[in-house]
Amino acid sequence: MRRRPLARHPRRVQSPVSAAWQNRGMELQWFGRTCVRFKGRDAVVVADAYQSVVGPTGRGITGDIVTFSHPDDDPLPRAKGVATRDGGIYLPTSLEQAFVLEGPGEYEVKHVLLIGVRTFRDDKRGADRGRNVTFSVELDGVRIAHLGDIAHTLTEEKIGEIGPVDVACVPIGGQLSATRAAEVVAQLDPKIVIPMAVCDDERECDEALAKFLHEMGAKDTTPQAKLTVTPSSIPEETTTVRLEARGRV
Repeated sequence: MRRRPLARHPRRVQSPVSAAWQNRGMELQWFGRTCVRFKGRDAVVVADAYQSVVGPTGRGITGDIVTFSHPDDDPLPRAKGVATRDGGIYLPTSLEQAFVLEGPGEYEVKHVLLIGVRTFRDDKRGADRGRNVTFSVELDGVRIAHLGDIAHTLTEEKIGEIGPVDVACVPIGGQLSATRAAEVVAQLDPKIVIPMAVCDDERECDEALAKFLHEMGAKDTTPQAKLTVTPSSIPEETTTVRLEARGRV
């Protein structure tokens, strides 16, 4: 996997969302916090489907592969069900039969290529808030980086491990400031950016998101229910797309 040099943090110019994105292709939906569902032709990948976000049953969220970037910070009282092997996270019942990934490594499941890269939830190598796993997913020819709850910019080594990125799902409002989030975007140089609001207070989330959108030069940011992407529809300029939270408890 080729490495790319660290990019500087340029001012981004918002590009209009192409109508071609509505064609059949890989579909993204955001369910709140860092939970995102990627639906491809042959498989469905669900990231961070914590019961505290989507509920004990998962509200019907189905998937073939489930990735977890970090333990559940706010598990439901008396949570029960099938637990993951490493993190002790209880799966929603709708995802109990899915293949679970929660650590670094290279994987191929149902013709989907996934790479888990060790990152951290603070800027002290996990000393305060623990470890995180950034997952790079290649689905239907589209390369996605789901950053989880990352809280730092990336080294050249980590950028190389993550690899080329078409779509980046970036946490906003948590430990990663709006400015640093934009720096991470500049490092990965994706063409589509999906902000994931992770703060508990709605007002704080709104402020953090506004700052991030300003950093990205985004103008038309009306939230939409889902986003459909094909390799041929990926825009030339970096475009920030807001999605509606579909499944918060």
